[in-house]
Amino acid sequence: MRFRWDWLRPQITAPYVPTIGPVHPDTLGQHLFADVVANAPTGRFLPYDKDQRWSDVKDERVLVEDIAHSPRETLLPTLSRRGAGTVSVHLYGTHPDGHDLAADLAVKLCATHDAATGRVVSFAGPEEQPATQGQVTRVQLREFGPEYPAHASEGVHPLTDCPASVQATFPRFAELLADEGFAFLHDRMGAGGVGPVLVAVDEGRVVGAIGPMEVMPDSRGATRLLPQYFGILPEQRGRGLGRALWRAAMSWGQRNGAAYQLLQTEVGGASDHLCRSEGLRSLGFVCVTKV
Repeated sequence: MRFRWDWLRPQITAPYVPTIGPVHPDTLGQHLFADVVANAPTGRFLPYDKDQRWSDVKDERVLVEDIAHSPRETLLPTLSRRGAGTVSVHLYGTHPDGHDLAADLAVKLCATHDAATGRVVSFAGPEEQPATQGQVTRVQLREFGPEYPAHASEGVHPLTDCPASVQATFPRFAELLADEGFAFLHDRMGAGGVGPVLVAVDEGRVVGAIGPMEVMPDSRGATRLLPQYFGILPEQRGRGLGRALWRAAMSWGQRNGAAYQLLQTEVGGASDHLCRSEGLRSLGFVCVTKV
């Protein structure tokens, strides 16, 4: 499958590549789409895929034979075997009937591949009004360098630098914020091989955390700070701990040579407001609708 870049590029309103996720605008190119298609039958990770830190096998692949590519829109379906299976049809283009075509394809492919969930993933540019239905996230860019200084935060430290009595409270913190991914992160920490986790402590216990702190080269070799799990205990919110953790993470990224970080934040959520107030650049929106 070969993409015509003169067809596809005008259809891309947010820099997002199926199975890879958000990418830096400077890396966006035909080669990324060619890579995910060529990699589909291998079950391996591309060298710049951030998800390789969590697994040995790539669980989402492009359904190459079902791609629909035209000057009007491009439908690029993927299949994930995680759980009961999910088909996601990525819709590039703004033609009025594009969403219906993508939804029909998702339903068809769910039946073909015995997947329980079908989704349409569509996009909107940073100045556009995103879809109001489904889950909408904002793609945000934080750049590092002398012109984008990172502010250090007091009171935030790597968990491993804390007294043993404080470290012993992290499992309970992770349990309380399991829905935000911290139970999974705690398991991975126990297995080793993940970067540091930064924590905020109150009265001898962990009340907020962000991590793991890790960097990885992107497809052009630029160093990026990878997304982190980020959470505060509900009763501790509103005290500025989230901003302190965020700034400590950005300071870590600056010190460790990151050129940028890409994030997806739920529109209107606490992290979205925080990132906007910290001056991150919006690159557009990702809209996920179940069918």
